[in-house]
Amino acid sequence: MDEKFRELLIRAHRIVVKVGTSTLTHSTGKLNLFRLESLVREMVDLRHQGREVILVTSGAVGAGMGKMGLSERPKTMPEKQALAAIGQGILMHMYEKLFGEYGETVAQVLLTKDDIAHRERYLNGRNTLLTLLRFGVTPIINENDTVVFEEIKFGDNDTLAALVAGLVDADLLVLLSDIEGLYTADPRKDPSATLINLVEEITPQVEGLAGDPGSKLGSGGMFTKIQAAKIACNSGIPMVITNGSRKNVLREIVSGDYPGTLFVPRDHRIGARKRWIAFGSRINGTIWLDEGAEKAILTRGKSLLPSGITKVEGEFPPGSVVSLWGQNGEIARGIVNYSSEDIEKIKGAQTKEIMSILGHKDYDEVIHRDNLTLRT
Repeated sequence: MDEKFRELLIRAHRIVVKVGTSTLTHSTGKLNLFRLESLVREMVDLRHQGREVILVTSGAVGAGMGKMGLSERPKTMPEKQALAAIGQGILMHMYEKLFGEYGETVAQVLLTKDDIAHRERYLNGRNTLLTLLRFGVTPIINENDTVVFEEIKFGDNDTLAALVAGLVDADLLVLLSDIEGLYTADPRKDPSATLINLVEEITPQVEGLAGDPGSKLGSGGMFTKIQAAKIACNSGIPMVITNGSRKNVLREIVSGDYPGTLFVPRDHRIGARKRWIAFGSRINGTIWLDEGAEKAILTRGKSLLPSGITKVEGEFPPGSVVSLWGQNGEIARGIVNYSSEDIEKIKGAQTKEIMSILGHKDYDEVIHRDNLTLRT
């Protein structure tokens, strides 16, 4: 591996570690105490090296299943939420006990997508997590499964972990799974499949290797991990996928001689506000652009003017985050200065015409470039 890529891992100070249900539990649904203890010991050792660690954990529903003696995962939301409520306490009790044996303090943080999508709550969450780290506490994060419903779910803890990594300006994201990393094909179907150790750019071909959410490979989690890698890498954060059952896996990663797949981040790390616009915010509408406006935004870093807008979809007030679409799909997201109703009236018009059309003119730009983040 290139030395500069090894340095990304060796120098990582603030690390977000995500561990999946399959790593934490046996097939019976009960907690794998040996693996849980090994994981905690490794994270404490990272803390002793002077690094900061945030844990994003799955396993609450699985722990609840084990407590209730269930052998199959329930299918209804109320049953899942009830088991999460039972299992979350069990999971946190074990973490607190194991970290406490090494003199470490932990804090439970439960999040929903709404906590990330609302700017004020996003900033509150960021400040809380950074304060916990400053106190020398290890935050343990999970989605608030007991109250969350489909519209405000992250969808998976891989996405949650990537958003948390961006939230706290992490130096490294590690996804511990039941698979060694990204393969050239599904290793469960193709014995010739080989592990890809390094991904420098997430191309459509790379995304294709993960399958889709409905495939067996996708349901195993690789699809969501690639989506998490896109968030992390576009936020300037390297990400590693590796097998959580491997002994001393975290120590290997931060030594630079790691097993698994490393996703290399973009050279330029975008600011916290633009990361929130791109990945954390809730989309309230869509604006379609002509070819000239698309090119100006993508290649020249320009603001969006009304003259480049061809279509508006959705109803939204000023200050909303919207998706910008060009000729081949979404290219950016940004915060609008005008309502959807006003944008519909001024679309295609010159800036100097805004006053005569609306009777007022608060801004020249529909979206200023400081409030706009590319998605490509």
